[in-house]
Amino acid sequence: MTDWLIALMENLGEPGAGLAIALENLFPPLPSEVILPLSGFTASRGEMDLLSVLVWTTAGSVAGALALYWVGALLGRERMLALAARIPLIKVSDVTKTEEWFHRHGRKTVFFGRMIPIFRSLISVPAGVQRMPLGIFTLLTTAGSAIWNTIFVMAGFVLGENWSLVETYVGVGSKVVIALVALAVLVFVGVRLGERRKGRHAARR
Repeated sequence: MTDWLIALMENLGEPGAGLAIALENLFPPLPSEVILPLSGFTASRGEMDLLSVLVWTTAGSVAGALALYWVGALLGRERMLALAARIPLIKVSDVTKTEEWFHRHGRKTVFFGRMIPIFRSLISVPAGVQRMPLGIFTLLTTAGSAIWNTIFVMAGFVLGENWSLVETYVGVGSKVVIALVALAVLVFVGVRLGERRKGRHAARR
């Protein structure tokens, strides 16, 4: 992975870093915690311009987010409801409640979501489904991405040869997020199965 990123930046320079971040939005297994600090380290060696790195990586983040936004927009609300009706343990009411929550907190979710591992990419899809105004989505995504990218690019710039330490620490945070999501899913499944059992018992009486 690191060799591929180095080759990309050697061949394309700062736009290569932006392209890598755009792809990271579309393919989350590509880790921004590697791309961004490595870009900062490369800039610290004078091989790329620091400001250009920040501009291009933020542009890449926005481009990737917009692509996923349009995936959500093309999917649309009706298809989302139809899919929810076919998924075991999911109710259409779950989707409508999520929609109501997103209407109230969508702007904060898009902004802060750009700074949370895993959710950074996924948050663009419901924004597209809900057809959040494109200008507002782009502005919030740009602001959140600029903060996230600046922190990690500057960490790589300051740490220099030790830039990979960023990946180590952020990896711990990503595992915590994944564990919390897995726990939430297990709790949801447990509650929903419990509701089904109660419904069956009530039907037998």
